[in-house]
Amino acid sequence: MTAAVAFPVNPSFFQRLAGLDQAQKLRLALGVVLFVAIGIVGVMMGRQAEWRVLYANLPDKDGGAVVAQLSQMNVPYQYAAGGGAILVPADRVYDTRLKLASQGLPKGAVTGYELMDSANRFGMTQFQERLTFQRGLEGELTRTIQALASVQSARVHLALPNQNGFFRDQQKPSASVLVSMNAGRTLDRAQLAGIVHLVSSSVPEMDPKAVSVLDDTGKLLSTPAESGNGMGADAQQLQYVQQMEQLYSSRILDILEPVVGRQNVRAQVTADLDFSQTESTSEAFKPNQTPDSTAIRSQQLLESGGAGSTAPSGVPGATSNQPPGPSSAPINGAAQALSPAGGASGLAASSNARRESIINYEVDKTIRVVRGGTGIVKRISAAVIINHQTTTDTKGKTVTAAMSDAQMEKLTALVRETVGFNKERGDSVNVMTAPFTKEKVNVEPLPVWQQPELLDLARSLAWPVGTLLFGALVLMGAIRPALKVMAQPPPRELERVGQVDAVEGEEPDRPMLAEQNAASATKLIEASPADLALEEARKLTRDNPAAVANIVKTWINGEAPS
Repeated sequence: MTAAVAFPVNPSFFQRLAGLDQAQKLRLALGVVLFVAIGIVGVMMGRQAEWRVLYANLPDKDGGAVVAQLSQMNVPYQYAAGGGAILVPADRVYDTRLKLASQGLPKGAVTGYELMDSANRFGMTQFQERLTFQRGLEGELTRTIQALASVQSARVHLALPNQNGFFRDQQKPSASVLVSMNAGRTLDRAQLAGIVHLVSSSVPEMDPKAVSVLDDTGKLLSTPAESGNGMGADAQQLQYVQQMEQLYSSRILDILEPVVGRQNVRAQVTADLDFSQTESTSEAFKPNQTPDSTAIRSQQLLESGGAGSTAPSGVPGATSNQPPGPSSAPINGAAQALSPAGGASGLAASSNARRESIINYEVDKTIRVVRGGTGIVKRISAAVIINHQTTTDTKGKTVTAAMSDAQMEKLTALVRETVGFNKERGDSVNVMTAPFTKEKVNVEPLPVWQQPELLDLARSLAWPVGTLLFGALVLMGAIRPALKVMAQPPPRELERVGQVDAVEGEEPDRPMLAEQNAASATKLIEASPADLALEEARKLTRDNPAAVANIVKTWINGEAPS
């Protein structure tokens, strides 16, 4: 007969864990490790932002400019492996691209003469060499033009004909330049001439007339001034008029926007400029001056004399013997008669002597030449419209109302002072208030599965939900079965009772045995291990007294049980 071993009724966790077989222990350990790893990964991915590519394969110059601008914008960024791409948080990709694009970044790579570094490869034809050189020259010219402060981007196209010595008339090269200006910037005539001279001087035998400069709207900027039809001068005058009108409009907006708010005022100014060139010449003569202040231009004196037949006459004495006085020319137009005492009449009467004196004096004359300036403002007309004011009453209701007459008079006075209103010149300023019409844009709603908010939410919840599902799968597939096995009660006394009956060779009554075992199992669970052992001994004594007597006899004799 084999002695039964007593097991604890309420085993601890470690005892239950020790009761598992090797496969169950391995499965439980693997499940716990996976569950802990999934939890750690989920926490880390929840804290870490999702990064996406902002720009890839940027040149060093553009990459440095983009990174510097991201630092100023306080946008976090990372580099991909090898620095080939710049990464930013996924929720700020499009916003960052729009902000960088408004500042002209990235400008794009312009390749210059560095193309010639890879041109010396085996098998390159002469045409490929010429094409590579042309591309390099175009890139260098583009870089130089983009260095101007007003130019945002530029492209240069060169037409370099193949020079052949067998042709008598060689074709001349030509060039086309497309420039894109920064916001609010233009190129004046001097800058256009500089670009034309730069391109023509960089290509041998290129005439400056063969260089065309266009803007991003397709307007031709470089018009030859010597075309003979005056188109260059007219274009320059039109540009000057536009600049003046824009200047007056910007002044009006600058003075009114702080008062009525942005996007609440519109202004248009028409300037009438006079580009005609006038020249006037005038001569002014001063009246004759005194003999002391006059200047003699020329003087002529003629004298002739001879004996006359006329007898002397006059009163004898010293008076008649005096020589004639000095002659004088008429200054103010009235000839002065010679006095009888001057002796002239006496000389004519006494002899044939003749004396003529001609004196020419300088005449004061002033010649004035006046040339009128070009681009003089003849008249200014300004039209300003102001949106109705939006106010909120005490009940929180938004109401729009027109400005009062006093406010309109003050704003009109401001506009007049801003444009330099001159009533004598015929200027006019008209300021009115009216409600602005807001255009309603009918936007078709996107399907639910295509809405950006829902897509961003799905991307943000992909990792947490996936981690949770995977963790639940590990928990239900590996950990839960092992815990379920550990939660089962230990083997019942039924097996030990069955072994004892088998040793005695008696066939127990199975229905009755089942009832006894159920009752015994209930008592075993409620009693302590010592009480259970004592109850088992009592039961065995009651059920099989012969077997118990045999066991006791064997113990007394010291024999081994059979």
